[in-house]
Amino acid sequence: MHMGPVELSVSDLERSLEYWQNEVGLQVLSREDGRASLGVDRELVRFVEEPGARSARGYAGLYHVALLLPARRHLANWLAHAGRDQVGLEGLSDHAVSEAIYLRDPDEHGIEIYADRPREQWEGRVMELMTTRPLDVENLLGELEEPRTPLPEGTVVGHTHLCVSEIEPTVHFYRGVLGMDVMAQLGPMAAFLSSGGYHHHIGANVWESRGRPQAPAGTARLLEATILADDERELEHVAARLDADAGDGRLAVQDPSGNSLSLMV
Repeated sequence: MHMGPVELSVSDLERSLEYWQNEVGLQVLSREDGRASLGVDRELVRFVEEPGARSARGYAGLYHVALLLPARRHLANWLAHAGRDQVGLEGLSDHAVSEAIYLRDPDEHGIEIYADRPREQWEGRVMELMTTRPLDVENLLGELEEPRTPLPEGTVVGHTHLCVSEIEPTVHFYRGVLGMDVMAQLGPMAAFLSSGGYHHHIGANVWESRGRPQAPAGTARLLEATILADDERELEHVAARLDADAGDGRLAVQDPSGNSLSLMV
Protein backbone atom coordinates (compact mmCIF):
# COMPACT_ATOMS: atom_id res chain seq x y z
CA MET A 1 0.00 0.00 0.00
CA HIS A 2 0.97 3.63 -0.41
CA MET A 3 -0.73 6.97 0.12
CA GLY A 4 -2.93 8.96 -2.24
CA PRO A 5 -4.54 12.42 -2.10
CA VAL A 6 -6.06 13.99 0.99
CA GLU A 7 -9.33 15.92 0.90
CA LEU A 8 -9.67 18.95 3.19
CA SER A 9 -12.37 21.47 3.94
CA VAL A 10 -11.23 25.09 3.79
CA SER A 11 -12.84 28.34 4.90
CA ASP A 12 -11.95 30.38 1.81
CA LEU A 13 -11.17 28.48 -1.38
CA GLU A 14 -9.60 31.44 -3.17
CA ARG A 15 -7.24 32.06 -0.25
CA SER A 16 -6.30 28.39 -0.05
CA LEU A 17 -5.59 28.15 -3.77
CA GLU A 18 -3.39 31.23 -3.61
CA TYR A 19 -1.42 29.80 -0.69
CA TRP A 20 -1.00 26.27 -2.01
CA GLN A 21 0.08 27.55 -5.43
CA ASN A 22 2.38 30.39 -4.41
CA GLU A 23 3.76 29.16 -1.10
CA VAL A 24 3.68 25.36 -1.48
CA GLY A 25 4.09 25.17 -5.25
CA LEU A 26 1.17 23.05 -6.41
CA GLN A 27 -0.88 23.63 -9.55
CA VAL A 28 -4.66 23.71 -9.88
CA LEU A 29 -5.76 20.65 -11.83
CA SER A 30 -9.50 21.34 -11.70
CA ARG A 31 -11.95 23.70 -10.03
CA GLU A 32 -15.75 23.74 -9.93
CA ASP A 33 -18.59 24.60 -7.53
CA GLY A 34 -16.51 25.34 -4.45
CA ARG A 35 -14.19 22.40 -5.00
CA ALA A 36 -10.66 22.19 -6.37
CA SER A 37 -7.98 19.60 -7.06
CA LEU A 38 -4.26 20.39 -6.90
CA GLY A 39 -1.08 18.52 -7.70
CA VAL A 40 1.92 18.48 -10.01
CA ASP A 41 1.75 15.58 -12.44
CA ARG A 42 -0.89 13.85 -10.28
CA GLU A 43 -3.52 14.87 -7.76
CA LEU A 44 -2.18 15.44 -4.25
CA VAL A 45 -4.83 17.45 -2.40
CA ARG A 46 -8.52 18.28 -2.84
CA PHE A 47 -10.34 21.20 -1.26
CA VAL A 48 -14.01 21.62 -0.41
CA GLU A 49 -15.01 25.15 0.57
CA GLU A 50 -16.92 25.57 3.83
CA PRO A 51 -17.17 29.35 4.24
CA GLY A 52 -16.22 30.63 7.67
CA ALA A 53 -14.89 27.28 8.91
CA ARG A 54 -12.69 27.66 11.97
CA SER A 55 -9.48 25.82 12.80
CA ALA A 56 -9.80 22.12 13.66
CA ARG A 57 -6.72 22.03 15.89
CA GLY A 58 -7.32 20.14 19.11
CA TYR A 59 -9.57 17.55 17.47
CA ALA A 60 -8.82 14.21 15.85
CA GLY A 61 -8.06 14.71 12.17
CA LEU A 62 -5.08 15.86 10.14
CA TYR A 63 -1.72 16.57 11.77
CA HIS A 64 -0.03 17.08 8.41
CA VAL A 65 -0.02 15.88 4.83
CA ALA A 66 3.53 15.08 3.75
CA LEU A 67 4.65 15.76 0.18
CA LEU A 68 7.60 13.56 -0.76
CA LEU A 69 10.03 15.01 -3.29
CA PRO A 70 11.95 12.74 -5.67
CA ALA A 71 15.46 13.75 -4.52
CA ARG A 72 17.36 15.75 -1.91
CA ARG A 73 18.26 18.46 -4.44
CA HIS A 74 14.55 19.14 -4.89
CA LEU A 75 14.23 19.75 -1.15
CA ALA A 76 17.13 22.20 -1.37
CA ASN A 77 15.38 23.96 -4.25
CA TRP A 78 12.14 24.16 -2.26
CA LEU A 79 13.96 25.62 0.75
CA ALA A 80 15.58 28.23 -1.52
CA HIS A 81 12.10 29.11 -2.81
CA ALA A 82 10.87 29.46 0.79
CA GLY A 83 13.71 31.83 1.62
CA ARG A 84 13.39 33.85 -1.57
CA ASP A 85 9.61 34.23 -1.31
CA GLN A 86 9.55 34.57 2.49
CA VAL A 87 7.35 31.52 3.10
CA GLY A 88 6.57 31.20 6.81
CA LEU A 89 7.95 27.94 8.22
CA GLU A 90 7.16 26.06 11.44
CA GLY A 91 10.19 23.79 11.58
CA LEU A 92 13.12 22.17 9.80
CA SER A 93 14.02 18.68 10.98
CA ASP A 94 16.37 15.80 10.30
CA HIS A 95 14.61 12.52 11.10
CA ALA A 96 17.58 10.32 10.08
CA VAL A 97 15.33 8.47 7.61
CA SER A 98 14.35 11.75 5.95
CA GLU A 99 14.83 15.51 6.00
CA ALA A 100 11.73 17.65 6.40
CA ILE A 101 10.40 21.20 6.31
CA TYR A 102 7.12 22.07 8.05
CA LEU A 103 4.57 24.80 7.44
CA ARG A 104 0.90 25.50 8.02
CA ASP A 105 -1.69 26.93 5.64
CA PRO A 106 -4.17 29.74 6.47
CA ASP A 107 -6.67 27.22 7.87
CA GLU A 108 -3.90 25.67 10.04
CA HIS A 109 -3.71 22.49 7.98
CA GLY A 110 -0.25 21.05 8.61
CA ILE A 111 2.09 20.46 5.66
CA GLU A 112 5.42 18.64 5.46
CA ILE A 113 7.76 18.92 2.48
CA TYR A 114 10.40 16.20 2.66
CA ALA A 115 12.95 14.02 0.94
CA ASP A 116 13.97 10.52 1.99
CA ARG A 117 17.49 9.52 2.82
CA PRO A 118 18.66 6.57 0.65
CA ARG A 119 16.64 3.52 1.66
CA GLU A 120 19.69 1.36 2.23
CA GLN A 121 20.72 3.70 5.07
CA TRP A 122 17.61 3.00 7.16
CA GLU A 123 15.72 -0.04 5.86
CA GLY A 124 15.13 -2.53 8.66
CA ARG A 125 16.35 -0.03 11.28
CA VAL A 126 13.57 2.55 11.42
CA MET A 127 12.79 1.90 15.10
CA GLU A 128 16.46 2.34 15.94
CA LEU A 129 17.22 5.38 13.77
CA MET A 130 14.10 7.52 13.50
CA THR A 131 14.53 10.70 15.52
CA THR A 132 14.10 14.47 15.37
CA ARG A 133 17.07 16.82 15.34
CA PRO A 134 17.73 20.19 13.70
CA LEU A 135 18.09 20.17 9.92
CA ASP A 136 21.57 21.01 8.64
CA VAL A 137 20.41 23.81 6.36
CA GLU A 138 23.88 24.71 5.11
CA ASN A 139 24.57 21.12 4.09
CA LEU A 140 21.17 20.80 2.40
CA LEU A 141 21.67 24.00 0.41
CA GLY A 142 24.91 22.53 -0.88
CA GLU A 143 22.62 20.43 -3.12
CA LEU A 144 21.00 23.55 -4.59
CA GLU A 145 20.46 23.72 -8.32
CA GLU A 146 19.01 26.59 -10.30
CA PRO A 147 15.45 26.60 -8.93
CA ARG A 148 12.69 26.09 -11.48
CA THR A 149 9.31 25.23 -10.00
CA PRO A 150 9.07 24.73 -6.21
CA LEU A 151 7.69 21.19 -6.56
CA PRO A 152 8.91 18.89 -9.36
CA GLU A 153 7.10 16.19 -11.28
CA GLY A 154 7.21 12.96 -9.31
CA THR A 155 6.10 14.62 -6.06
CA VAL A 156 3.73 12.29 -4.19
CA VAL A 157 1.93 12.07 -0.87
CA GLY A 158 4.60 10.14 1.00
CA HIS A 159 2.67 9.82 4.24
CA THR A 160 -0.30 11.21 6.08
CA HIS A 161 0.12 12.04 9.77
CA LEU A 162 -3.06 11.95 11.82
CA CYS A 163 -4.23 13.35 15.13
CA VAL A 164 -5.96 10.50 16.99
CA SER A 165 -7.69 10.10 20.32
CA GLU A 166 -5.76 6.99 21.46
CA ILE A 167 -2.71 5.14 20.14
CA GLU A 168 -3.48 1.52 21.10
CA PRO A 169 -6.73 1.17 19.11
CA THR A 170 -5.14 3.12 16.25
CA VAL A 171 -2.25 0.65 16.05
CA HIS A 172 -4.68 -2.27 16.24
CA PHE A 173 -6.68 -0.88 13.33
CA TYR A 174 -3.84 0.01 10.97
CA ARG A 175 -1.89 -3.16 11.78
CA GLY A 176 -4.60 -5.71 12.46
CA VAL A 177 -7.22 -4.52 9.95
CA LEU A 178 -5.30 -2.73 7.19
CA GLY A 179 -2.26 -5.00 7.46
CA MET A 180 0.45 -2.38 8.01
CA ASP A 181 3.54 -2.91 10.15
CA VAL A 182 4.54 -0.83 13.17
CA MET A 183 7.84 0.76 12.24
CA ALA A 184 8.32 2.91 15.37
CA GLN A 185 6.29 3.80 18.43
CA LEU A 186 6.60 6.33 21.25
CA GLY A 187 4.57 4.42 23.83
CA PRO A 188 1.02 5.81 24.16
CA MET A 189 1.98 9.09 22.44
CA ALA A 190 2.69 8.31 18.78
CA ALA A 191 3.07 5.46 16.29
CA PHE A 192 4.39 5.14 12.75
CA LEU A 193 3.11 2.39 10.46
CA SER A 194 3.76 1.37 6.89
CA SER A 195 3.47 -1.21 4.16
CA GLY A 196 6.43 -2.77 2.38
CA GLY A 197 9.11 -1.68 4.85
CA TYR A 198 8.78 2.07 4.26
CA HIS A 199 9.58 4.20 7.32
CA HIS A 200 5.93 5.28 7.57
CA HIS A 201 2.87 5.77 5.44
CA ILE A 202 0.69 6.60 8.44
CA GLY A 203 1.77 8.64 11.45
CA ALA A 204 -0.53 9.00 14.44
CA ASN A 205 -0.19 11.03 17.62
CA VAL A 206 -2.23 12.26 20.59
CA TRP A 207 -0.13 15.37 21.25
CA GLU A 208 -3.07 17.73 20.64
CA SER A 209 -5.98 15.30 20.50
CA ARG A 210 -5.84 12.74 23.33
CA GLY A 211 -9.41 11.66 24.11
CA ARG A 212 -10.83 14.15 21.62
CA PRO A 213 -13.49 13.43 18.97
CA GLN A 214 -13.27 13.91 15.23
CA ALA A 215 -13.32 17.56 14.10
CA PRO A 216 -16.95 18.59 13.56
CA ALA A 217 -18.67 20.33 10.68
CA GLY A 218 -17.86 24.00 10.67
CA THR A 219 -14.14 23.38 11.05
CA ALA A 220 -11.45 23.30 8.35
CA ARG A 221 -10.75 19.58 8.70
CA LEU A 222 -9.64 16.35 7.11
CA LEU A 223 -12.51 14.96 5.05
CA GLU A 224 -10.74 11.91 3.65
CA ALA A 225 -7.30 10.38 3.30
CA THR A 226 -6.65 7.96 0.43
CA ILE A 227 -4.73 4.70 0.74
CA LEU A 228 -3.84 3.00 -2.54
CA ALA A 229 -3.53 -0.78 -2.68
CA ASP A 230 -1.15 -2.23 -5.23
CA ASP A 231 -3.72 -4.73 -6.49
CA GLU A 232 -7.34 -5.78 -6.03
CA ARG A 233 -6.36 -8.83 -3.99
CA GLU A 234 -4.92 -6.67 -1.20
CA LEU A 235 -8.09 -4.57 -1.16
CA GLU A 236 -10.20 -7.72 -0.98
CA HIS A 237 -8.17 -8.96 2.00
CA VAL A 238 -8.91 -5.74 3.89
CA ALA A 239 -12.60 -5.91 2.90
CA ALA A 240 -12.79 -9.48 4.22
CA ARG A 241 -11.31 -8.45 7.56
CA LEU A 242 -13.94 -5.69 7.77
CA ASP A 243 -16.75 -7.90 6.43
CA ALA A 244 -17.33 -5.19 3.83
CA ASP A 245 -17.77 -5.02 0.07
CA ALA A 246 -15.07 -3.59 -2.21
CA GLY A 247 -16.76 -4.66 -5.41
CA ASP A 248 -16.42 -1.25 -7.04
CA GLY A 249 -12.68 -1.15 -6.34
CA ARG A 250 -13.14 1.25 -3.42
CA LEU A 251 -13.61 0.72 0.28
CA ALA A 252 -14.70 3.55 2.59
CA VAL A 253 -13.78 3.06 6.26
CA GLN A 254 -13.12 5.06 9.42
CA ASP A 255 -10.32 4.50 11.89
CA PRO A 256 -11.10 4.36 15.64
CA SER A 257 -10.80 8.15 15.93
CA GLY A 258 -13.27 8.73 13.11
CA ASN A 259 -10.70 9.67 10.45
CA SER A 260 -12.27 8.80 7.08
CA LEU A 261 -10.21 6.68 4.70
CA SER A 262 -10.79 5.70 1.11
CA LEU A 263 -8.99 2.49 0.12
CA MET A 264 -8.73 1.87 -3.61
CA VAL A 265 -6.54 0.24 -6.22
